[in-house]
Amino acid sequence: MWPRRSVADLLGVTHPIIQAPMSGFTTPELVSAVCNAGALGSVGGATLPPDAIRKQVAQIRGATNHPFNINFFVHAAPAADAAAAERMRARLAPHFERLGLGAVPQPAEPFPCFGAGHLELILELRPRVVSFHFGLPPADAMREIKAAGCVVLSSATTVAEARELEAGGADAIIAQGFEAGGHRGTFTPSAGAGTIGTMALVPQIVDAVRVPVIAAGGIADGRGIAAAFALGASGVQMGTAFLSCPEASVLPVYRNALRSATDEATEVTRVFTGRPARALRNQLMQEIPDPEALPFPLQASLVAPLWYVPDDAARSAFMPMWAGQAAPLARDLPAAALVEKLVAEAQAILQPSG
Repeated sequence: MWPRRSVADLLGVTHPIIQAPMSGFTTPELVSAVCNAGALGSVGGATLPPDAIRKQVAQIRGATNHPFNINFFVHAAPAADAAAAERMRARLAPHFERLGLGAVPQPAEPFPCFGAGHLELILELRPRVVSFHFGLPPADAMREIKAAGCVVLSSATTVAEARELEAGGADAIIAQGFEAGGHRGTFTPSAGAGTIGTMALVPQIVDAVRVPVIAAGGIADGRGIAAAFALGASGVQMGTAFLSCPEASVLPVYRNALRSATDEATEVTRVFTGRPARALRNQLMQEIPDPEALPFPLQASLVAPLWYVPDDAARSAFMPMWAGQAAPLARDLPAAALVEKLVAEAQAILQPSG
């Protein structure tokens, strides 16, 4: 059915399609619907406390017996810069005052770095798949995760990153092109990291590593899936396409913005969290120069109060509405119907009848 089965067999799924984790926007209903349709659903565990992850996993296991993925961030502790923090607080203060939010908070870490608690959680829950963003955990943690029988995925935005992930024990590489929505998976400081498009990145990573490659970035329909296989990938990861599903936890103002998005509507920015991430362009992105953003995730702790104001206009001006460059191709379909349509579209190209 698929030209290459390496990713599907590795993940234990029928279709080598991964619903991207998208922490804060995926739900147990979305994950289980994707899994039951034969693809791989993903829990966005990166910003969730352990008990919230446990609760979601229990709900998923109550709704499906198929494999699923739990995703975590692997980032270094940020270095504080008091002067930079005060400049950012001063820049944000007029908005906080106008919206009645009080003083801009002091920088804090809204979610911790990957550590012993996360490792214990993985060993407790033992999902079929664990994925990481911004690199891999330390070697000793990787040994325990692999010994627990978990398949490990991680994102690369350059060939050098892909080779490093393979050497670190990743079972498959997610080749994340520049078109992708949300956070870049970049974890090396080279000048070109995070700026290579999917079309150029995927075949180079395929040629550079021995493990299977999963294409990500700008893939929203069967044509993109078929193209990924033509480039040598053995699977795809898709995020923005699933944000339009009714099972996703997406506010109406965000859904409406996705529906009206054009091919020029997104931009990569650091102003929301401190790391480069692609989102629909809004007021905050236009007001704050990238170089002023605090290190990840300190920046998020300062701007986050603006994301939860009750006014839709204010929310759309300040909240991150993650989206890839293929956002205009997204369709308002239930998750299972979307997977079915993606498979049919891809198969019509990969295995044309007649």
